[in-house]
Amino acid sequence: MSERGAGRPKWSLNPYEVSLSFATRQTAPSQESAWDWFGPLDPIAPGAPADVAGRQWDYQAGFNLALQPRPYEPVTFSTLRSLADNFDLLRLVIETRKDQIARLAWSIKPRQTGVARDQARVDALTTFFHRPDGIHGWAEWVRMLLEELFVIDAPALYMQRNRVGQLIALMPLDGATIKPVIDAWGRRPEPYQEGGQTIHPVAYQQILKGFPAVDYSTRDLLYRPRNPRVNKAYGFSPVEQVLTTVNIALRRQLFLMDYFTDGNIPDSLIGVPETWTPDQIASYQKYWDAYFSGDLARRRRAKFVPGGVAKTFIQTKEPELKSAFDEWLARIVCFAFSVSPQALVQSMNRSTAETQKDLSQEEGLVPILLWVKSLVDHLLACEFGAADLEFAWTPADTIDPQVQESILSSFTSRGILTINEARAALGRIPLADPSADQPLALTATGYVPISSAPPAA
Repeated sequence: MSERGAGRPKWSLNPYEVSLSFATRQTAPSQESAWDWFGPLDPIAPGAPADVAGRQWDYQAGFNLALQPRPYEPVTFSTLRSLADNFDLLRLVIETRKDQIARLAWSIKPRQTGVARDQARVDALTTFFHRPDGIHGWAEWVRMLLEELFVIDAPALYMQRNRVGQLIALMPLDGATIKPVIDAWGRRPEPYQEGGQTIHPVAYQQILKGFPAVDYSTRDLLYRPRNPRVNKAYGFSPVEQVLTTVNIALRRQLFLMDYFTDGNIPDSLIGVPETWTPDQIASYQKYWDAYFSGDLARRRRAKFVPGGVAKTFIQTKEPELKSAFDEWLARIVCFAFSVSPQALVQSMNRSTAETQKDLSQEEGLVPILLWVKSLVDHLLACEFGAADLEFAWTPADTIDPQVQESILSSFTSRGILTINEARAALGRIPLADPSADQPLALTATGYVPISSAPPAA
C-alpha cells in the first residue's frame, strides 16, 4: 500500500479497477480523512463519448430498424383498438366525449383585443378549418382525430401541399401505421441548415403491408400525442391506462352472454317418481311445455300435479346479473375520461349529480379543448404565418337568454365588450362596420367611442 497523500484515494486509469491507499502511520484524529474508511469513493469514469450528454432515454440499440410500430411495448395498437371496439361501455364513453367536443362552436380571432381585424384573412382561415381535409367538415374531421387520441394516443395529420409548398389540406392518417424515428439523443430529428439550405430529415415512417412504405419529415406529417413520456417514443392513451379494468369487464360481459346463450340452468327443477321410465319423463315434459306454450296467463295459475312430483319441486336461484362490481368498473372507465358516471350507477341526489357533471367537464373536457386549440394555433403560426391570430372555443355554458342579454347589453354599453365580441359570444357572424370592433359607451345622446365619452359622474 502507498501512503495517503492529499486525503483522497488514488484511482487507476482503468474505470473498472479501483486501487485504494490507506495511512501507514498514526495521525491525529483531526487529520484523518473520511475517504480512508469505507468512504463513497469517486464514481466510475463514464465510458460513453462526450456527445452522448443529453440523451433523452435509454432506447434499444437499433430502434429505428424495427419493422412494426410500437415494437417494444407490451400492448400493440391493434389490441387497444380491439378493446375500445368490443367493450360497449368504453365505446359509449369515447363517443360521448367526441360528441361533446364536436358540437362546440369555435372561431378564429386576434390574440389581442383592440387590434384591427383583418377580416379577409380571418374568413379565409375559418373557411379552411371548416373543412380541413377538403372532404369532411370540422365535426367529422375532429371526431376522427379524437378517435386516434383517445384509443391509441397517436393522432397523425398528413400535410398536403401545393407546388409552391403552401398547406392545402390536413389529411388524418391511421396513427397505428406511423413509426417515430429518433436521433442519437432519443428525440425527434429536427430540420437543420446545411450549405445554406434547410434539410428536413426523416422523422416518421409509415408501415404498410409489413414494411416501411413512406418516409415523412416534420414538414410532411404532424404527429401530436397528448400524453408523451420521457422514456417512451409513443403516447399513453386513456384506453391503455384502464387496460386491466377493460379486460375484466370484457370477461364479465362474456359471462353474461354465455348465461343467455349457452347456459343450461332452468328456472326450476321438478322431481318425478323413481319408477318413471325415460320415455315417461320425456312424454310428461312435452305435455308440460305444450300446456304453457302460447298462454301467458296460464303460467300464473295454480296447478294440480301428482304427489310425487309436487314433493320434489326446487326453485333455482337466478345469478346476480348486475352488482356493485359493475358500477365500480363503470366508475373507473368514466374516471379515465373524466366523464360523469351518473347514468351508469345508482341514483344520487340532484346537487351531487350536477356537481359531478361540472367537475367532469372542467377536469376532462377542458384539457382536450386546450389540446385541440394548441394544435390549431401551431398551424396558424407555422403554416399560415398568422401568429397574431388564435383558435378560440365559444363557451357552451347554458345561460338563460334574458340573463345573457342583460349581461352582454351591460358590457357593450360600458365599453367592456365590443359589439362583435358580444356577437361572437352568441355564435353569430361579426359585423363588417369598423365601429363594431371599437369599444362604445352609451350616453344620453347615443353610443360614442370610449375616447370621446364624457367621464362618469
